Amino acid sequence: MSNKLTPPAELPDAADLRAVLAYNMRLFRVSKGWSQEELARQCGLDRTYVSAVERKRWNIALSNIEKMAQALGVKAYQLLLPPQELLKMMSEQRDTQAAGPSEYFS
Repeated sequence: MSNKLTPPAELPDAADLRAVLAYNMRLFRVSKGWSQEELARQCGLDRTYVSAVERKRWNIALSNIEKMAQALGVKAYQLLLPPQELLKMMSEQRDTQAAGPSEYFS
């Protein structure tokens, strides 16, 4: 049985870092078209661990944040950005890429 990949439905409280991390992980994971199992495989972590982090059940080590960020192709700090700031940054990057290459992306 295959679940349809859907982005997070509601924004988390920006002061709740576990919720922010869970939201951002899922946002990046879904944008890549990856299941939790695929993200876990790309990171070398267990699927149940990835699931628990996305559900805010477990704390996560910085080294695992780095592994996830690397697998997702983002900088580790981006996983901890408040969602409104992250979405704004992603939108600006899309606009810049649509306009053409820039110094920002080199």
